[in-house]
Amino acid sequence: MPSPSVATILRDHVSLSTACVDRLYLNGYVPILQTGGHLCTFLREHLGYPVPSPAVIRPLHDRFVHAVQAFAAQQQIPLLTFERDQRKDDVAAQHRAGFDADDGVVFIGIAQEKASSFKCHKETGPQGGTSFTFSRQLVFVKHLYFYLQDREWGPAFIKVGTYLPYPVRVCLNGHEWVKQQLRREGIAFESLDNGFRWCADPVRLQQVCDALGPSDVQAFFDRWVQRLPWPLTAADQRAGYRHQLTIWQLEVSLTQVFTEPLWGRRFFEAVIRANLDLGRPDQVSLLFPIRPTRRTPPPPSGYRTRVITAGVIPSLHVAYKRSHVKQYFKQAQALRTETTINDPKDFQPNKSLHTLPKLRAIGHHVNTQLLEAEQLDERGSVGRSIFEQLQQPTTTAAGRRVPALRFGDVRVHALLSALCRFGHLPGGFRHRELRPLVAGLLSRDLAAYSAGAMTYDLRRLRLHGLIARVDGTHRYTLTAAGLRVAVFYTTLHRQLLQFGGCELADMPAPLRPAVRQLDAALNHLWTHAEVKLQAA
Repeated sequence: MPSPSVATILRDHVSLSTACVDRLYLNGYVPILQTGGHLCTFLREHLGYPVPSPAVIRPLHDRFVHAVQAFAAQQQIPLLTFERDQRKDDVAAQHRAGFDADDGVVFIGIAQEKASSFKCHKETGPQGGTSFTFSRQLVFVKHLYFYLQDREWGPAFIKVGTYLPYPVRVCLNGHEWVKQQLRREGIAFESLDNGFRWCADPVRLQQVCDALGPSDVQAFFDRWVQRLPWPLTAADQRAGYRHQLTIWQLEVSLTQVFTEPLWGRRFFEAVIRANLDLGRPDQVSLLFPIRPTRRTPPPPSGYRTRVITAGVIPSLHVAYKRSHVKQYFKQAQALRTETTINDPKDFQPNKSLHTLPKLRAIGHHVNTQLLEAEQLDERGSVGRSIFEQLQQPTTTAAGRRVPALRFGDVRVHALLSALCRFGHLPGGFRHRELRPLVAGLLSRDLAAYSAGAMTYDLRRLRLHGLIARVDGTHRYTLTAAGLRVAVFYTTLHRQLLQFGGCELADMPAPLRPAVRQLDAALNHLWTHAEVKLQAA
């Protein structure tokens, strides 16, 4: 009985599929309190101090810290100091386990951490006058962690720096927000860590996931700014000194629950068998989830293998700039495909909160594109007409000749193999990103594979319809036909033609003559085709 394909497993053996924003990390900053000049204006014109000196900043810090201490004492909220290298999540889990209220502050943690703050520079004039200027530098300052249980978001925390310009960090989880909404609507579900294993109404579940937007995030923040002790007073906020939220990190996940754990293992077996060799191995790797210590340092290239041993569950990682997509077997029950955008500027000009829907759409696109690419290998050939067209030159409407992309050509296969790396990326790729990959697959340095050669190859890919140029940019994206051709060429070449002398020697004796006959037949086929094309 043949092994099931990736497409078959995902079509026939998934009981619940949920696409949702997962973890969401936000930065909070005061736009008009970011420079030394802003600080002087705040101290002199808003607070009324004639001289903006460091002596007037310390009381602001002390006022905020004392307000937090009084708040904790009044509300009987645990106030504790995090020890160095202590895992804050573990401490939070212990306190949350004993917290049974639907809404409130679970505890407040204190930690000394680095932050970009103001450093004062004292200057004395020629006639003895003294002035102060401020610049931004990294310093260790006290941060307060407010661990919350919110009626709309469930578990969350807000971290606030106690020193100007009062940096803020917010951590939320989209799955927890969805769970709160389902509870309110009375829809039964079973959790899968920060996801869903089962839901009585899967259609409504996905609708709620899609409904999460920037206004829900902003409402959470505004609500707790009013409830918590805050370093900026109500008068400060009315004067425009308010925190604005930006997206620091966003995780977008697609969770597909298998009917049985067996199908999850078979999925990864199929993916490994079909896709491990596509693109650069340092970009697409199977990594063992082992936490290295000083006694077990990782190898220079990291933990990666092409063999899955018993009891080890792999995860597939693909990097793109400062973001990455990860695929793993979640709690031995579900396939989790997760795109983590570590810097929104990988995809757009800014990090504003209102771009959350756009970034979520990008994350969903990446997740689905990765699954689409994994299924391409098992959908058969690219079609005889497309394959035949690529074997011979063509002519554009303007009469310009477009060289062929012949199967078996070493440079063509290096080019298409490198393209496989970019198949799932919405932003596509640039000339300078593709060229070193092709040179590496050709075992050449960049000087041997020149920029002109890369431009020549991009032109024939574009004119054959395998890539398209993004309007107004120097970026290219793979077309649907291009992705199919790249995967087909690379897979077929790997399975049929990459038989070196060492590999043949390792084959069973009855198989060696058949492989030699196949190789000779293919060589004869290409020679005959070239003769016919030259005669034509």
